[in-house]
Amino acid sequence: MILRTICSVLLSAFVLMGCNQESGNKRMPPPVALNSDAMGVFCGMNLIEHPGPKGQIITASRIDPFWFTSVRDTVAFTLMPEQPRDIRAIYVSDMAQAKSWEDPGATNWIDARKAFFVIESRKQGGMGAAEAVPFGNRAAADRFASDNGGRVVTFGEIPAAYVLGSDTAGASADHDQDVRLN
Repeated sequence: MILRTICSVLLSAFVLMGCNQESGNKRMPPPVALNSDAMGVFCGMNLIEHPGPKGQIITASRIDPFWFTSVRDTVAFTLMPEQPRDIRAIYVSDMAQAKSWEDPGATNWIDARKAFFVIESRKQGGMGAAEAVPFGNRAAADRFASDNGGRVVTFGEIPAAYVLGSDTAGASADHDQDVRLN
């Protein structure tokens, strides 16, 4: 009887230990600081050579993140069936913390699924296409939309046609270069 109890306790401990390891493995990995080695997945160009917000996607099957010269490309990657599905984290530049449009920051990453995005604004992304401009808080996104046009949406509300459509999909005819971030 005592042996059976001990075996039950040990078995329970192993099961719980396995559950804890499993949940630890599912924890989101931290973002990687933007550096001079970061090359855009779709364009093959260095990210720091382009203005505007950036993105990175971390997958389970790859050591380095997939880098994106624009947030629009980052979101598009998640919608393309031929891209990896083992996504562990999606990070985008928090433009509320950016120094400027030209210098979106190297370490001010936010979880894309928690961000607020301004779409259909007058501001173009790093590759000259319509952009989904990310912010860590709704008030900053609302201010940007008020100053630059567009509307505020969450990650799940970004229309597939907006990120997968033509380079001008959803972009305004007036491309204001004097964009205020705060």
